[in-house]
Amino acid sequence: MIKVIHVEDDDDIRELVGLSLDVAGDFELLSFASGVDAIRAVEVFGPDLLLLDMMMPNMNGVETLEAIRKMEGYSKIPAIFVTARAGVDQNEELLDAGALEVIVKPFDPLELGREVKQLLSDASVSS
Repeated sequence: MIKVIHVEDDDDIRELVGLSLDVAGDFELLSFASGVDAIRAVEVFGPDLLLLDMMMPNMNGVETLEAIRKMEGYSKIPAIFVTARAGVDQNEELLDAGALEVIVKPFDPLELGREVKQLLSDASVSS
């Protein structure tokens, strides 16, 4: 099982991602509406991957990723951003922040799980 923490402030998107990963199988998912709540869960849950929205109130996706990567044992945790704010500059910023990839909303819910698995597989091969 791939343990995933998903952070997204939109309830509908959180539900859609949950259904998408459930259909794909092999995922154990915890979803949070804020980066602060996700950070609190990291040590207990022990995620293998972060799925992060970029634009959220109080703490954006990059800030959430940076905070988690400062935690012992999580300095290299893979992260994929799922965001509506996509453009060349934005994608470069997220990749420079250490993202594996940027998935643009709206995404194909039937393909999300396969895409996430492929990105993780590609990342482990290149490591």
